[in-house]
Order: sequence, then structure tokens, then C-alpha cells
Amino acid sequence: MFTYIVAYMKARYIIALFILLILAIGVVYVTTRKTQPLIVYSADAYTKEVSELLSLFHNQTGVPVAPVHGGGSLALAREISQGVPVSVFVSVALIAYSQSYLGSRYSGWAIAFVADQMVLAYSNSTNPVVSTVVKDFKTAESTNSSKYYYYAFNNLTSGKLKIGISNPNDDPAGFRGWLVLEMAGFLYANDTQYFVKRTLENRANVTASNAAQLVSPLLYGDIQFLFIYRSAAIAKHLNYIELPRHINLGDPSLSSFYSQFTYNLSTGVVHGSPVYLFLSVPSNAVDSAQAYNFVKFVIEHSSILQSYGLTPLKPAILFNDTHIPQQLASLLSTGEVIRGGAI
Repeated sequence: MFTYIVAYMKARYIIALFILLILAIGVVYVTTRKTQPLIVYSADAYTKEVSELLSLFHNQTGVPVAPVHGGGSLALAREISQGVPVSVFVSVALIAYSQSYLGSRYSGWAIAFVADQMVLAYSNSTNPVVSTVVKDFKTAESTNSSKYYYYAFNNLTSGKLKIGISNPNDDPAGFRGWLVLEMAGFLYANDTQYFVKRTLENRANVTASNAAQLVSPLLYGDIQFLFIYRSAAIAKHLNYIELPRHINLGDPSLSSFYSQFTYNLSTGVVHGSPVYLFLSVPSNAVDSAQAYNFVKFVIEHSSILQSYGLTPLKPAILFNDTHIPQQLASLLSTGEVIRGGAI
């Protein structure tokens, strides 16, 4: 009898230890899940804005967030395709969400939530040609004169100064800079390639992986002008020239006009389009539940980005090749998001 009681007590003890072990594993798992940070990859021009959104999201939800990882949109897409941990991908180019860039991380959808435009930032250089270009642009703007826009772009591409244009195959600001020159040639020189050829022949351009890397050379006077997004120019406190709406890629009503102009990337031809900032949750995302919550948060709070020179899209615009995730379906039913076509 005594032996039976001892065996019984040992069995209960072992079962109790097993239960405690299971509970401990569960606590560790839950704790790990709760402390897993949201990882956002963002176009380098918008890391400040995305960081503010992440900070607000963290303050309101308690969800931990990692520092924003920035870079050229197309370069980031290729990085994500290699399987790096990421929760949300914020890009300024819709093509970055295509399967050709994201590979197995392709989710089939992206939502545009704010609009931006291209501007021409300039340095405080003592180069007299800089003053001439700035003066011609300001005269052209005040008089709406095609003649002065021609003078401005002609001097800009003369080779007497340097223009920063980021690598088009890594950073969409790069191919958009070349598209601005194409549209300017079409409108002011009756030749789409006029200012493009002039820039290349006069070796007037300087490049880097992304536009952010060209800001310091601009400030130090190594380059005198830089094609960059208006929001980035504002965030970095740069002097800049507003470009006409027919060439700044900032007016959605001119989508058809912009689309007539193209640039050949290493992956194929890209057409001009309005500058939108998009976000999506890649396939196999880190903590996808909170990633979808962050997407909803951004769409609902995009108005706070007006101070950065961005225009909130109300409603936001969905571009998709697949069904929108169930977690975001309510955004369509409430009208917070409308359909905009395929990626």
C-alpha cells in the first residue's frame, strides 16, 4: 500500500512539473510575441514621416517598433525579396510591389495614401549660373512663360553646373528626374529628348544610390541642383524651385499626360505617373496582424503628413492583382479606400 502511495505521489509530482513546464513555455512564447517589434522598410525620402507614424502607432497601441530601415524603393524591394525580416514596405513606386521585384514576398496589393511631387532643390553656391537658373525659373513661374522655362532648363543642362539625379534602377526619384527633363523637352523645346541628351552630352549629372545621399553634396556645393521630392526638400530644409504641374508629376488629373513619357529601367520600361506613397504587407511578414493594424492606422492618420508638404489621399487608393487581405476588406466597404487598378 505504501509503495502504491509513493508511486502515486511521484506521478502527480511529474504531471505537475510537466504542466508547469508547458505554462512556462507558453509565457515565454507570449512574451516573445509581445516584444517582437514591427519592422518597416521605407523609401529613404520618407523615413522621417514614417518614423513619426510609427511613433504615434506605438504610443497608441503599445506595439514595439524597430527604427525605420530606409533606402531606394527598388533596392529595398530587391532586399525584401531575399527574405529579410520585414512587416510593412513603404515605397514611392508602384512597380516596387510587383512580383518581378518582390519575388516570393509578393503580396499582390499596395495602397496609395499620400501624394507628392518633384521639385528642383538648389545650393547656396556662388556659381553665377545657379543664380541665373533660379532667376529664370522664378520669372517663368510669375509670367507662365515657356521661353523662360526653356532658358532655365537650357542653362541647367549646360554642363556649367552639376545636377544630382539618383540611380533610376535603385531609386524612383532618379527615373522621375529624367522624366521631368523629358517632359520639359516636349513642352519647351519641341523635342522630348532635347534636355536629356544635353545633360548626358555635357556630363551635367551626378548620381548616387538614392537622393538622400546627394543632399550633403548639394549643401557643400559639390553639386548645385538636385531632383528630389518636395516633402524631402521640406524635411531637410533645402532651397527648392516649384516646377509646373505639367512636369512635376504631382497632379493626378494629368495622369494620362504623364504616362506618355517613359524611362528604360534594367527591368523594363516605366511610364510617368503621379507621385504617390504606397504601403503593403509583404508575404511572410513579421507579425502580420500588427502590420495590418499599422496599415489601417496610416490610412486613418495620413492627414498629419500635410506638414511635410504631402497631400493626403481621401479616400486612399488600392492597386491590386490579387484579393485584398480580409483584415483590410472593411476599408473598402467603408469607402476609406477605393480601387485604382492593377499593380
